[in-house]
Amino acid sequence: MPQPGRIISWTVALAALLVVVVVGSAMFGPVRIDAPTVARAILNRAGAGPYEVSAAHQAIVVDVRLPRIALAAVVGFALAAAGTVMQGFFRNPLADPSIIGVSSGAAAGAVAAIAFPALVPFGSLHLAAFVGALATAFLVYAIATDGGRTPVATLLLAGVAVQAFLGAVISYMLVHSGDSLREAVVWLMGHLHNSTWGDVRFALPFAVVGVLALCAFARDLNVLLLGEEDAHHLGVDVERTKLLLLALASVVTAAGVAVAGVIGFVGLVVPHIMRLLVGPDHRILLPTSALAGASFLVATDTLARAGPAEVPVGIVTAALGAPFFLFLLVRREVHSV
Repeated sequence: MPQPGRIISWTVALAALLVVVVVGSAMFGPVRIDAPTVARAILNRAGAGPYEVSAAHQAIVVDVRLPRIALAAVVGFALAAAGTVMQGFFRNPLADPSIIGVSSGAAAGAVAAIAFPALVPFGSLHLAAFVGALATAFLVYAIATDGGRTPVATLLLAGVAVQAFLGAVISYMLVHSGDSLREAVVWLMGHLHNSTWGDVRFALPFAVVGVLALCAFARDLNVLLLGEEDAHHLGVDVERTKLLLLALASVVTAAGVAVAGVIGFVGLVVPHIMRLLVGPDHRILLPTSALAGASFLVATDTLARAGPAEVPVGIVTAALGAPFFLFLLVRREVHSV
C-alpha cells in the first residue's frame, strides 16, 4: 500500500511543476511578458486582485494565452490518465487512449461536421466529435461482448477492426471535403490554436470528474493486473469493473479529443515515465500521470507556437514522444504492466 505522505509529496511537486509551466508558457509569444506580470494577471482573473497590470498585458494573458494553456492542461490531464488506465486494463505497454477506437470515432464525427455540416444535426464540432467517440466505444464493446463477458483480447481486436473501418470512412470524407480539406487535416493533426474559455468549459467537467472516478477504481485496476480469475476470487466484480473502466476512460478521452483533435503519444509516453518514477501502483500512478500529462502538453504546445510558424501540437508530441519511446525500448525500460 502506498504511503499517504508519498502520494501527497508527488502530487504537490507535480502541481507546483504545472504552475511553473503554465506561467512560463504564458510569458512567451509575439509580445514577451515577464513572470511577475503574468502571475498578477492570472491572480486578477482568479479574483485575488486587483494587482496593477496594464490593460493590454491583462488581455493578452487572460483572453489570448490562458485559454489555450488551460485547454492544453485539461487535454493532457485527460489523455495521460486514460492512457494509464488503458495500459493497466490491457496489461499492454503499447496501449493508449485510442486503442478501442475512441480517437477514430471522434475524428469521424469531427470530419463529418467540418466537411458535411448539413449532415450533422447538432452542428457543434465538439459535440459531433464527442458523440462519435462515445458511439465508437459503445460499438466496440458491444461487438466484443458475448454472453455477458467481454474478453480483453476480443475487445482489442474489435477496436483494431473498427479503427481500420473508420480510417477508410475518414479518408473518403477527406477526398470529398472540397474547400474544407485543410481545416479537417489540421484538426486530425491535433491543435490548440484559437482555443477559447468555452472549449475549456466543455472539456473540464468530463476530464476532472472522469479522472476522479477512475482514481476511485485504482485498487480494482491493480487487482485486475493479477488476472481476471484471481481478481474474481479477491472480490472484484470483473465484468462490471471492466465496463466502468472502459466507459470512464472513453468519456475522458472523448472530452480531450473533441476539443483538441487527435494528439498522440501523451497517453503512451507519460504513463511510462511516471511508472519508472513512482512504480506500478495505480493509486499513485494514475493521479501523478494525469498531472504530469497536463504539464507535458502545456510545454509541448509552447514549443508548437514558439517558432516563426506555428505547427499543430500533435506534430510536436509525436516528434518528441516517438524518439523518447524508442530510447526506452533500447534501454529495455518498457515492460509489461
